[in-house]
Amino acid sequence: MARTITPAPWEELVTTALLGTERRPTASDGGAAGLLDAAALHTVRRRAGLRPAAPAARPEPAPVDQRPPLPPAARRRLAQLLADRSASAGSGGRRGTAPDLTELIPQWLATANQQGFRAPAALLPALLDAARARTDLRPQALAFAGPRGLWLAGLNPEWKFALRGSSGGSSLPDPTDPEAVTRLWEEGLFAERVALLGAVRAHDPVAALALLATTWTTERAEDRLMFLDSLRTGLSSVDEPFLDQALSDRSRNVRSTAAELLSALPDSALAGRMASRALSCVSPDLTGDEASVAVEAPHECDGAMERDGLVAVPPSGRGERSWWLGQLVEATPLATWPARFGGRSAQEIVALPVADGWAEELHAAWCRATVRQRDPEWARALLGAPSLPPSNGPGTASLAERSQLLGILPSAERAGWVADFIAAHGLSEAFQLLGVCPTPWAGPLGRAVVDALDIARDAGSYPWSFSGVMGLAERCLNPAEADRLEVLTTTPDEPEDASPGANGYWSEAFQRLVSTLRLRAAMDSELTPAA
Repeated sequence: MARTITPAPWEELVTTALLGTERRPTASDGGAAGLLDAAALHTVRRRAGLRPAAPAARPEPAPVDQRPPLPPAARRRLAQLLADRSASAGSGGRRGTAPDLTELIPQWLATANQQGFRAPAALLPALLDAARARTDLRPQALAFAGPRGLWLAGLNPEWKFALRGSSGGSSLPDPTDPEAVTRLWEEGLFAERVALLGAVRAHDPVAALALLATTWTTERAEDRLMFLDSLRTGLSSVDEPFLDQALSDRSRNVRSTAAELLSALPDSALAGRMASRALSCVSPDLTGDEASVAVEAPHECDGAMERDGLVAVPPSGRGERSWWLGQLVEATPLATWPARFGGRSAQEIVALPVADGWAEELHAAWCRATVRQRDPEWARALLGAPSLPPSNGPGTASLAERSQLLGILPSAERAGWVADFIAAHGLSEAFQLLGVCPTPWAGPLGRAVVDALDIARDAGSYPWSFSGVMGLAERCLNPAEADRLEVLTTTPDEPEDASPGANGYWSEAFQRLVSTLRLRAAMDSELTPAA
């Protein structure tokens, strides 16, 4: 005869187990067997987690993903990377010699997307969890997750970020279908509308502006700003009338962005007005033995200047006149200056002495104008020779601004400039510059980084001062450098003036670097289809 098991609170069962069934009988009075039966019943109830409820409609089946599946080795590698992300969350302390797998996830995803593979269905939850925890993973992770990932995200509120960052899995209408375009523009989610505007703009820029104009005055200020910012792609003279109207927008941020975009159009009316104002402030001085630059900063910021995007009130610590001057020069087409300075090149203009201590302000404004207008000639002039110390360079000593200037140059030239900079000055000021170099680092740049690290080690430098560069090297060095680095994994005798234990740390860091490079090579091999 089957014994009836009376449910008992979990706390009572735990107490009985601790005291013993002889001292504290269970509710069913079945002794030890009764206790185990009651615990088993309670465990099943706890695992069930939900009370029975009325059945709901089943979700629509997941869409089909036509991309090819991952090779088995790559699938196992992805599972390992995602599992390590969970296991190492919140860990700290000394890193040891093992590669940091969490830092390799972005590279793995980028390669998998380049090869066109689809994500394994069983790993989609872990992939979406990783993207939820790290915003830097989201673009690549969502592309890899594909339509099934978006379908799954729609079933779990914790993954709703995936729906915000995409068109919700729906395909955009044909840009030539005005009825479908208008319906999505008026009824779609914001992310869908941004994607739609880009699609229509790629097909017909005039039609895209007309679409945007239909709802412009009723959009929220933050949405108007985002829509306006999307016009950076494919910016042309066609956009000038719309942007000129946006100069009168009720939002200061929208006005400022419109002015910035107009100033990036050298032939726009705003760029002409800014150039006229700047030319009245900056001029060549030929009265001395050698030419120089004379500067007379503006004495006021009138209403017309404010309408053209100038911010009248400077930040704390900045003088009004220098603040206004910087904004004028930044918004002036760079092609204005060679004509103003007698046909001199950008390099020759930047090399001219500037009177009355205005050089830093003027050169900083030229740097911002160069970044805005993406002008390689002016970027080279303001960067100067990489062998020059930053404080003595022709343009700016700011490493952040130098990084922006480098980003304008072609990839190979950029890497070569940074390699020469490191060879001349070491790594202490190169971290930001390395961040804009194409990866994997080309031969000269990779060798320059490794040589500088070796020199720093031999000099007894503090190893933790270079941990950031080491982390970059693990992700960016060409994996083919692993064999050449093997010799640096040993622990040599420490110089007398070295930090205690520094060489052991260096050896550990180089071992980790070599291990990471070899792991990256294996990952690439696993994701490369067999010939």
